[in-house]
Amino acid sequence: MARRTLAGIAALAAASAVMTPTVAEASPPGSKDVTAVLFEWNFASVARECATTLGPAGYGYVQVSPPAEHIQGSQWWTSYQPVSYRIAGRLGDRSAFKNMVDTCHAAGVKVVADTVINHMSAGNGTGTGGSSYTKYAYPGLYSSYDFDNCTSEINNYGDRWNVQNCELVGLADLDTGEEYVRKTVAGYMNDLLSLGVDGFRIDAAKHIPAADLADIKSRLTNPSAYWKQEVIFGAGEAVQPTEYTGAGDVQEFRYAYDLKRVFNNENLAYLKNYGEGWGYLNSGFAGVFVDNHDTERNGSTLSYKDNATYTLANVFMLAWPYGAPDINSGYEFTDHDAGPPNGGRVDACWQSGWKCQHNWPEIRSMVGFRNATRGQAVTNWWDNGGDAIAFGRGSKGFVAINHESGSLTRTYQTSLPAGTYCDVQSNKPVTVDGSGRLTATLGSNTALAVYAGRSGC
Repeated sequence: MARRTLAGIAALAAASAVMTPTVAEASPPGSKDVTAVLFEWNFASVARECATTLGPAGYGYVQVSPPAEHIQGSQWWTSYQPVSYRIAGRLGDRSAFKNMVDTCHAAGVKVVADTVINHMSAGNGTGTGGSSYTKYAYPGLYSSYDFDNCTSEINNYGDRWNVQNCELVGLADLDTGEEYVRKTVAGYMNDLLSLGVDGFRIDAAKHIPAADLADIKSRLTNPSAYWKQEVIFGAGEAVQPTEYTGAGDVQEFRYAYDLKRVFNNENLAYLKNYGEGWGYLNSGFAGVFVDNHDTERNGSTLSYKDNATYTLANVFMLAWPYGAPDINSGYEFTDHDAGPPNGGRVDACWQSGWKCQHNWPEIRSMVGFRNATRGQAVTNWWDNGGDAIAFGRGSKGFVAINHESGSLTRTYQTSLPAGTYCDVQSNKPVTVDGSGRLTATLGSNTALAVYAGRSGC
């Protein structure tokens, strides 16, 4: 995505996974599959957050915004118009990036880099690192011969050639079928790997043939690096997300779109078979999210502006065993083009407009729930036919969500062993009796979540 007009065509999706060369997984072989997407945070701020919050909370991954040198300007989308592959953007230099990776690793958090390899810029000028460029000439990197011949904007998503050879919102489209381009892109990604990066989010992957991406991935020094692709589903479109699962994970946008509709206009009871039962990608290839930086701006999903509804949707996503979840963590905006506060420096959460959704107590506490219930099937589903639901995760956890307009008191049947647990949503003790029953009162738009290993509040 390069600017707000890309909002519907771009997004992130982080799963959190290391995959083998032959099997793509949305979850890593360890026990932590939640990614905090710290959108437009500078690298020094990301490093501090890994140490103080992400690691202790149990996040498996952090996704950082594109590190490459880009066009000048304060807007967020300037990060998505690279002009060289040097680490010289507004978020920090090579030293800051390396320190961030090392600090996050020391905190037990792996790093995914948002990677822009479909295109370069849309104009001429001098980049954030001092590199001069024109739309089709990047000295020492690319010349006009390295771009696709179609120099008009994409205008027909029913035409594969148009989608993958023409220009996304006027951005110079790289010819990824060309040997030199493939080698150069792989060189950039290998440089990031040399600095310790664990995986990549491939921006605008839909606009790159799947075979080209597979070829580039095969050239990596670590071809098992995590690989997550932005391929937005469109009914009847020529390019479909399923084409890309052979190389790695794919962001499942329908998950986010439908969550908004269900939470706002339908019944949570409908979520009983959410995921593959709704025709989505196989869970093992799906990256899921409630919102990302594009969709929160174009209104196609819920966002922080939806307050308690947004919070509950994130609670549900982290409790529900489908795909690998991203938690979008950005900043307040009224101008859709507005870049990050303080140029990306985060002095403290919930100040200067930084929303820090990854650190909202209701969301942060569910990362531990997800890690503790990993691999457990859904059990003991209950719903009231409307907007109150509850379900267990085997004998490891239980969650209840009340999205009704009034409070709800109920005794739930769980599969938990008897004992006292901590409801991580309210931070109050909850008792499960010898028959696995739990009685609780939930206020409107609140949730309850308990899990094995978290007894004391």
